[in-house]
Amino acid sequence: MYEYITTGTCSSRIRFNIGDNKIHDVVFENGCNGNLKAISILVEGMETGELLKRLKGIQCNGRPTSCADQLATAVTKALRLQEKQH
Repeated sequence: MYEYITTGTCSSRIRFNIGDNKIHDVVFENGCNGNLKAISILVEGMETGELLKRLKGIQCNGRPTSCADQLATAVTKALRLQEKQH
């Protein structure tokens, strides 16, 4: 289980798993509950590269980031951590 503290968004933390290069069990803390539940369902089982391609750079209300973008950042960091461990 990976855990990421977000910055610049209403959500404060994201937890998720990566298995076989796919995203699983995404849970956001705080933020827009319905939208974040939808993101979690939509990315379930998605390959990490596809998630990064789709979500990286999405902005929210004029902010330079969004909860979706923060998830992409979290996944990027988790993948780097996996590389270092192998």
